[in-house]
Amino acid sequence: MVTTISPTHMPRKLIKKYMPDERKLKEHKHLSWLGSHLHEPNLWHLTRRSVSRAFAVGLFCAFLPIPAQMIVAAVLALICRSNLPISVGLVWITNPLTMPPIFYGTYLVGDFLLGSPGGAIEFELSMEWLSESLSLIWWPLLFGSVVCGVFFAVLSYFAINQFWVWHVNRSWKRRKEKSRNC
Repeated sequence: MVTTISPTHMPRKLIKKYMPDERKLKEHKHLSWLGSHLHEPNLWHLTRRSVSRAFAVGLFCAFLPIPAQMIVAAVLALICRSNLPISVGLVWITNPLTMPPIFYGTYLVGDFLLGSPGGAIEFELSMEWLSESLSLIWWPLLFGSVVCGVFFAVLSYFAINQFWVWHVNRSWKRRKEKSRNC
């Protein structure tokens, strides 16, 4: 008799491969203030719901143009009972290489939705430009970031949920076909 892994564990194997280390996150200096809350087992489980919620939390926080996105993601993961490592890890979608295009895009979305008369402005990658222009761009940037964050959070929640169901169903079908052929 051949032992097989339950099809419901298949998405877990795929996700665990890319997850941050639980021990390292529990010991992370910026997350240590969460104390015993970090030891809640449900924050570390990989279930369809916890992973779907984690994608929603992580992507929403990734679009926030604020420092300490990881801390916000960790707190929201606690509140939403989502998988903590995935929630925190996904904020790194916005990293030093991707921040300029992502936040420029969210600025354009905010500017469009607010109907700002200024339209697209010339961006320059310098602290001088940022300090001079912040008063002009902060509201469209913040509004566009929140709108994009909510949009991608909702989209990812349903996409991951559907992917999980599809993956489990596909695994069951393969398993049935394999047992028929034996």
